[in-house]
Amino acid sequence: MTNISHVRVYVLADDYAGYSSHFIAQHGASYLIELYEESDIICRILFDTAIYGDIVIKNMDLLGKKTEEVDLIVLSHCHYDHTGGLIEILKAINKRGIPIIAHPSIFRPHFVLEPKMQHVGMPEGFKREAEEYGCTWVLVNRPIKIAKNTMVTGEVEREVEFEKTPTLKLYTVKNGELVPDEMLDDMSLVIDTDEGIIVISGCSHAGIINIVYKAMKITGNDNIKAIIGGLHLIDAKEERIKKTVDYLVKLNVKKLFVGHCTGLKAECELLRRFSSKFKKLYTGMEIIL
Repeated sequence: MTNISHVRVYVLADDYAGYSSHFIAQHGASYLIELYEESDIICRILFDTAIYGDIVIKNMDLLGKKTEEVDLIVLSHCHYDHTGGLIEILKAINKRGIPIIAHPSIFRPHFVLEPKMQHVGMPEGFKREAEEYGCTWVLVNRPIKIAKNTMVTGEVEREVEFEKTPTLKLYTVKNGELVPDEMLDDMSLVIDTDEGIIVISGCSHAGIINIVYKAMKITGNDNIKAIIGGLHLIDAKEERIKKTVDYLVKLNVKKLFVGHCTGLKAECELLRRFSSKFKKLYTGMEIIL
């Protein structure tokens, strides 16, 4: 039995802000995750920082949350829409030694080539600048525990056949050559509760089914209480979308909260198959699990 009684997730950034909302949307993702033992919060985790940190901070304020109460930060992968707000948020947190958990390759050069070559990775100089604001980088490629019953997945093995082909063409530089980027830094967060595991992803570049399999493997728990995050099916063909949804149904996922890069076609299929178990993420949303 675990000691986490419940989890609250606050959506600080998503591409959508909902109907008649006071919150500000932006392309990207950022979630504040609170772990509870009964009525006591034991840890506050900031998962990703979107592009604009000032907007994330504004939305936190609207939710009645204080930046200085964040205990640690997890960066799911290098993309600017998940890391761009980091420095502004670190300034607001104003806490020496705050851990930032990420993959060792997160600072690599990272490009798209269409419609033109553009760097879409972590902005240059962020590592040094973050250290100046007092962070401690924890760079890992394997699963590690970061709080009670809470782990990052580390690198996710690409085992599911239809997820081996990426939905987005990305490139990096190795030995002076431009080569396809395998996005090995794509990591997710896993919370093991008495009612099953909660999987929180950034963009699921590793494939959401691969991610869920990794989460089950490292926890020894095959009961999926919830999946939260982006599934990066926005550019996927209908066949891949259908296979992904089929697998999620087969895995008996209890609740789905998805948005950001998931895409309208995939969201429609998930809504059709999961009905009330499916919810679209929006900025300012509060999820209690």
